[in-house]
Amino acid sequence: MTMNRIVTAISISAVALFAQAQRQPPTPAQAIRNQFAYVNQKVLEMARDFPEDKYGYKPTKDVRSFGDVIVHIASGNVYGAKAGRGENVKWDEMDPANFKGKAAIVAVLQKSIDDATATLKNTPDDRFKETLSPWMSIVEHAAEHYGQLVVYYRVNGLVPPESRPKSK
Repeated sequence: MTMNRIVTAISISAVALFAQAQRQPPTPAQAIRNQFAYVNQKVLEMARDFPEDKYGYKPTKDVRSFGDVIVHIASGNVYGAKAGRGENVKWDEMDPANFKGKAAIVAVLQKSIDDATATLKNTPDDRFKETLSPWMSIVEHAAEHYGQLVVYYRVNGLVPPESRPKSK
């Protein structure tokens, strides 16, 4: 009986240590890459989901339309990709007028995500131990506008994809 208790205690300890090792916090590189992917996938899902006839919707005349916000987020991603590659770059806002319709806007967002993701993957992990720039700002920027887009959904009587019941 005593031997069984010892084996059980050792087994439980080993499982607990294994579980704890599995829950190590992400490295700075992992955290930035994961957060960039997370928020941009949510924005991309919204861009694909929002009705095309509402892409020009503005809550007031002084703010960007839904489509303009998507292009603005893409502009941030483009800046991040260029700055992340070490290019001497300034934030160059893409002109939403250059993207006609939902398909073109979704495509430019997808391209910006793909380019920035490639830059993130090619950035050595050690660089993130020195600086999180420009990525922390890029992630925060996209997340702020994600919240803005949620309001656009709600004001139009729509439920954002993230707030919909999940199918089982």
